[in-house]
Amino acid sequence: MNVKHYLLVAALLFSFTAAQAAEKITIGVIQYDLNDIDKSFKELHDQGFGSCEINYRKNTLTKEFAEKVKAASRKHDIKVTTLVGVPGKSVWNFRQGPATIGLVPVEGRDEKIKVYHEMIDFCAMADIPAMHSHFGFIPEDPSSEQYKDFIRVMQSLAGYAKDRNVMIYFETGQETPTTLIRALKDIGTGNVFINCDLANLLMYGKSNSLDAVKLFGSLIKEFHAKDGKYPDPENPYELGDEVPIPTGDVNFPAVIAELKKQGFQGAITIECELNGSQHDYVIETRKYLEGLLEK
Repeated sequence: MNVKHYLLVAALLFSFTAAQAAEKITIGVIQYDLNDIDKSFKELHDQGFGSCEINYRKNTLTKEFAEKVKAASRKHDIKVTTLVGVPGKSVWNFRQGPATIGLVPVEGRDEKIKVYHEMIDFCAMADIPAMHSHFGFIPEDPSSEQYKDFIRVMQSLAGYAKDRNVMIYFETGQETPTTLIRALKDIGTGNVFINCDLANLLMYGKSNSLDAVKLFGSLIKEFHAKDGKYPDPENPYELGDEVPIPTGDVNFPAVIAELKKQGFQGAITIECELNGSQHDYVIETRKYLEGLLEK
């Protein structure tokens, strides 16, 4: 086979692999309304979605509700990919965020771990493969006592999840991609991966979108579709702004192409924390993302 033929075959194989990956990617939303899960899942199916994340709500994660989730999932062909929650006090800025968010801070940690255990137990009951959260501003110095303490805490939590056949996803944002990759390697339990929210990485000023996806690679098991801006240099104490897709700094065409190239076969979950008509926004965003997946 000459070089020209080799390149042609390689291109065809890449196109086939990318197409296969795109076919197995579902587009979903975060489901906040848990009052009538059957009705909610029917609406998602009727609107063209194939998956969702369920948002944690206190006092709802019962065995009875788990059975309702499983039944609705089967009935309406909606795959529940994760249970998402950030327990305890969390302040979303650079002044108080490091001392409040996740399991890096010692204060309130025991109460948060109890909630995480409840979330993991519910995932096991409801056949949800993973729970995910923001686990805090991971220290960049791996030799620091704070970093070592955090790794020990996460190893214990991940071990609890592994015993129940549940994965844990770190939602990106508070640390650089390299810092997060290092932490996952040091936790080392084999069931800890990434929910990649590129808008968060921008809003925290940690990475541009395409480089992050290339660095994370196969560690990405879930993907949040959200757009944002870098922090304002005039106000470096606050996060950058979330903005509608595709008006921010996330390069969605390049990112989706890279995900397909990597063979990503998870869910792209639209997250919208903007005011306004969320229903219309998520429908239009689903159409936009589907167009990128079809290219």
